[in-house]
Amino acid sequence: MICLGIESTAHTFGIGIVKDKAILANEKDSFTTTSGGMIPNEVAEHHKKVANSILNQALAKAKIKIENVDVIAFSQGPGLDPALLVGRDFALKLSKNKPLIGINHCVAHLEIGQLTGAKDPVLLYASGANTQIIAYEAGKYRIFGETLDQGIGNVLDSFARHIGLGFPGGPKIAELAKNGKKLIELPYNVKGMDVNFGGILTKCKQLYDRKQETKEDICFSLQETVFAMLVEVAERAMAHTNKKELLLGGGVACNKRLQEMCKIMCKERNAKFFIPENQYLVDQGAMIAYLGLIEYKAKVKTTTEIKPHWRTDQVEVTWK
Repeated sequence: MICLGIESTAHTFGIGIVKDKAILANEKDSFTTTSGGMIPNEVAEHHKKVANSILNQALAKAKIKIENVDVIAFSQGPGLDPALLVGRDFALKLSKNKPLIGINHCVAHLEIGQLTGAKDPVLLYASGANTQIIAYEAGKYRIFGETLDQGIGNVLDSFARHIGLGFPGGPKIAELAKNGKKLIELPYNVKGMDVNFGGILTKCKQLYDRKQETKEDICFSLQETVFAMLVEVAERAMAHTNKKELLLGGGVACNKRLQEMCKIMCKERNAKFFIPENQYLVDQGAMIAYLGLIEYKAKVKTTTEIKPHWRTDQVEVTWK
């Protein structure tokens, strides 16, 4: 069977095509700026503008026609309302008489991790709006820890915006951090298995505004601090669940320094470390199609409403 998946939760509009567990296409286009951040309505307009061209690219890459597609899946949430609506409406337009499956974006990040060979991992999910430590237990993907304020990617983007960089800011922060030499003491906010980034972001902005430190040293220290927090809570979740695998997911997981810190932790625990290719870490349609086919075969009941605040642990995982 062939499933076409549409991703549109935030800045990326993507279409992936999956046949059984083989990924035939994974095309996308992302909203960017030279300064400032994401304005939801502008993101939605971007998605509307590129939708048809991304569809055509995906079908050409997969060497199929839309008539060959058996199932249509779309990212139902969580995400930005206007962006989600564009993806949902495009899915409705394409579906006609084909089955339509609504997908939880966060769970899709976890399920696509199967491509790495991970069997029963703890997922460190680090993206723009989401920061969660997730693992499967008793019929659901449970959140063992999460951010108490904003997602790790939004923190990096916010600081990048503050110092005059465009969106997305994470990769630009990472480049500046490579030239940082001084580790500045920043607020380290771990509360049990949850994290809080607000104090760190405020401190970094103050240091930059007062010209007390170089932007390279601030970026270096920001990365080192927030990534250490994530690795700490991920390790605590692994100890709590007695799981021996760590899987990374989300766009921030592309960061080489975060990957390095996770590898070190897993080596010390005699645990296995898994990370998908970058194209499956960032938001993309392949993961939506991949989970769409799994849920369709499992006869998961679905609706066409968008769910902007749909939490990972609200999904009934009936396919395991």
